[in-house]
Amino acid sequence: ERKIGTKMIFATASNTARRYAAATPVIKCFSPLFADVYGARRFMSDRSPNEWRGTTILCVRHEESKTICMIGDGQVSMGAMVVKPNAKKIRRICGKGKSEGVGDAAEGEADAPKMGDILTGFAGSTADAFTLMERLEAKLDQYPGQLTRACVELAKDWRGDKYLRKLDASLLVADSGSSFQLTGNGDVLESHDGILSVGSGSPFATAAARALIDQPDMTAEIIGKKSMEIASDMCVYTNKNFISENLETTASTKDK
Repeated sequence: ERKIGTKMIFATASNTARRYAAATPVIKCFSPLFADVYGARRFMSDRSPNEWRGTTILCVRHEESKTICMIGDGQVSMGAMVVKPNAKKIRRICGKGKSEGVGDAAEGEADAPKMGDILTGFAGSTADAFTLMERLEAKLDQYPGQLTRACVELAKDWRGDKYLRKLDASLLVADSGSSFQLTGNGDVLESHDGILSVGSGSPFATAAARALIDQPDMTAEIIGKKSMEIASDMCVYTNKNFISENLETTASTKDK
């Protein structure tokens, strides 16, 4: 019985091998088609009709007027439907170690930002973005007056922690001296021209801001609003309900 069973197994295996060998040319011929179908299915599954789509957040640092503007639209979309037109995606934050109403920095921290002197904007999941901003505030408590180090430490945690790694958002952070873009890939990016943006309409907003940055009689707020007007005309996930926050600069990006 064992010999018979073994012979049957070998016979089945050999028949399967012969059939696969005969079908190999057909499989090779149609494999690109199968790959295209599989890729399309993956694309459709990834782009679910219930997916929450992007926005546009822009940060402009204008050296001539010594102003900074963080501006964003208010649209929240789910698929082809606008869920909310006036969401607030721009916030002022600072380390909790700074007491409200106390403007003087501690000894050795003369350049530390005052309460509310750090601007943040986010694109992506709201809950994830607020989680990251809370982490950023904790880092600012740990490293008061050191926005660069706080952002780097947050990016390290965001990249290395198995829970934070799943957070789906991008952040723009700016104080009077520097501006950064933070992503879940561990990137901490500082623009060479003082212009940063995230979201679905960010390429349009960035291009418009770069075209306007050298124009006379401009401020960061004017450049930001004009750039967002252009982005909202070109990106269907960006509306014209703009919310902005402004700061005064203390350092030039060209001097860094």
